[in-house]
Amino acid sequence: MPIQFTCPHCGATKNVADHYAGQTGPCAECGQTITIPGKPAAAPPPKPASSGASSILIVVAVLVVGFFGCGGVLIALLLPAVQAARESARRMQCSNNLKQIGLALHNYHDTYKTFPPAYIPDEDGNPKHSWRVLILPFLEQAPLYEQYDFNEPWDGPNNSQLANIVIPAYQCPSAPNPNQATTNYLAISGPGTVFNQGNGSRIMDIRDGTSNTIMVAEVAGGNINWMAPRDFDVTTMPMAINAAKDGSSISSFHPGGAQVLFADGSVRFLSDNVAANVLSILLTIADGQSVPAF
Repeated sequence: MPIQFTCPHCGATKNVADHYAGQTGPCAECGQTITIPGKPAAAPPPKPASSGASSILIVVAVLVVGFFGCGGVLIALLLPAVQAARESARRMQCSNNLKQIGLALHNYHDTYKTFPPAYIPDEDGNPKHSWRVLILPFLEQAPLYEQYDFNEPWDGPNNSQLANIVIPAYQCPSAPNPNQATTNYLAISGPGTVFNQGNGSRIMDIRDGTSNTIMVAEVAGGNINWMAPRDFDVTTMPMAINAAKDGSSISSFHPGGAQVLFADGSVRFLSDNVAANVLSILLTIADGQSVPAF
């Protein structure tokens, strides 16, 4: 309701709206400073926060906490699947490497009418040059082959300068150091094998069948340079897959077994559980024994 107010300076009486109570200002008549009596009107209370907005904030907070709380669990669940997929891809690349080697060996056979020997010997019969050097032109490595000097040993002054060159087809991508100038593929050599040490074999010599005879297999460890004339020796190697990972036996960095190249150019994965007698039959070219299921 209006407030009746008389100016103490000029005596003028006015009715003033109550919302001016407690306010100070000039008198409309005399201009002197006056204060309207009464208490100032209370400010309206603030409106409470919307319950809908609060609910949204709570839901967002719960989702954020849940994401970070469960993220570790989800990662732990997905990690094995990711690792398995990567290993599957590496194993496929390893298989492709062996297929390239098999194709190179068959092209060598087409050219020279025989597979290469495991090694070319020196005057004393000791290994001097590896079959892996001999097939370089058939692996699209002809320029490297031209740099190799067959008049000196594989580790001679000239050839040693080539020792650090990486040949992708000789490296399994599952190896711990896949960019080293080593090899993860060795020939099966020795009496009665395709790589009969200093002598090569012809396809017609493989009377047990090319699909039943292993030529090359994976090796894990051993730190064998790709030029080194070193391979599996059928007379001393363990007749088991992954018996050792020191370069002495068929082995791999793939779980559960190792990949092998057969004389027909096919690649198969042999389980750790392949029996010793079966493996022994698969390593020779003309023992006349039937191959059991494996």
